[in-house]
Amino acid sequence: MAESVTVDHIMGSTTIETSPTRVVVIGIGALDAVDALGIKPVAVSKGTTLPSYLTQYNDNNVSSAGTIFEPDFESIYTQKPDLIIVGPRSSKHFKELTKIAPTFVFAVENGSDYWQSTQALWHDLGEIFDKQDVVNQKIETLNQRFAAIKNYNQSHNMDALMLMSSGGNVTSFGEGSRFAVLYQDFGFKPTIETDAKETKSEKTGGHGQLVSYELVSQENPSTLLILDRDQLVNKGKSTTRQDFDNDLVKSTKAYQDNRMVYLDIPAWYVASSGITATQTMIEDIEALSKAQ
Repeated sequence: MAESVTVDHIMGSTTIETSPTRVVVIGIGALDAVDALGIKPVAVSKGTTLPSYLTQYNDNNVSSAGTIFEPDFESIYTQKPDLIIVGPRSSKHFKELTKIAPTFVFAVENGSDYWQSTQALWHDLGEIFDKQDVVNQKIETLNQRFAAIKNYNQSHNMDALMLMSSGGNVTSFGEGSRFAVLYQDFGFKPTIETDAKETKSEKTGGHGQLVSYELVSQENPSTLLILDRDQLVNKGKSTTRQDFDNDLVKSTKAYQDNRMVYLDIPAWYVASSGITATQTMIEDIEALSKAQ
C-alpha cells in the first residue's frame, strides 16, 4: 500500500501519495526546485523565459501544461498526473486542478520570511518525493551561508537600497515587499525607512515605490542592489546600466565602495524559492564582499 503525506500550503492542505512519478509543474520556481531534486516532470508550463539551467524544458519532447498564468486543463488531464505542482501565479486555479490530481501550491506569501518559508516548501517536496536527506543537506549548507552574510551585515550595520529598473522607471522595495529576504534573511538595514502605510502598500503591490536618482544620491546607500527587469521583458533593449552610469549614482557610498551589484534577474524575479535560484541569490550577495 502506497504511503501518503499531507502538506499545508497557501491554498489549504493536500494529501499526496509519496514518490509520484507523473508530475506536472506549473511555475518556474517550482520547476527549479523539482529539477534540483532530480525529478523530471511529464509536463511543464511554457511561454516564459527560463533560466539557462532549465532551458531543456523548452524542448518539444516535454509536454506543455499551459502557461504560468493559465493552465491548459485538457493537456494536463491527458498526462494522467498523480501530482500537480503550481506556483503563485496559477494558484487561483487550485480548485479546478485538484479535480484532475492532488495539487500542491509551491509559493511563499509576500512579506513573509523568505528563507524560513522556502525551507518549509523544500521540506514538503522532500517528504513528497522521499528526498528528505538531499533537502536537509542543501538547507544545512545554505543556512551557514545565510548566517555568515547576516552576521556580517548586522555587525557592520550595513544598509541596502533595493531598486528595480523597468520601462524607464526606477522603484524601491522595502521591508514588507517581495524582496523582504534582503532585510529579514540577509540582515541589511533598509536605507529608506517606510511608514506603516507604505509598508502595507508594498506587501500588496509588486512594483515598489517610484524613486529618482536624486533621491538615491540623497539617501546615500552603503549597498545598492539593482534588478534590471527590462532584461526580461525587453530583451536587447535594456539601457539600465547606461542609465545608472550617472554622477548622482556615482556620488553614493555604495558606488564608491564597490558595493553596487546587478542582481541575477531569473533568480530574484522569476524562480522564487527555487533551489538553484536561492543559491544564486546568496552568490550575488556574497559577491559584494569579494568585490571590496
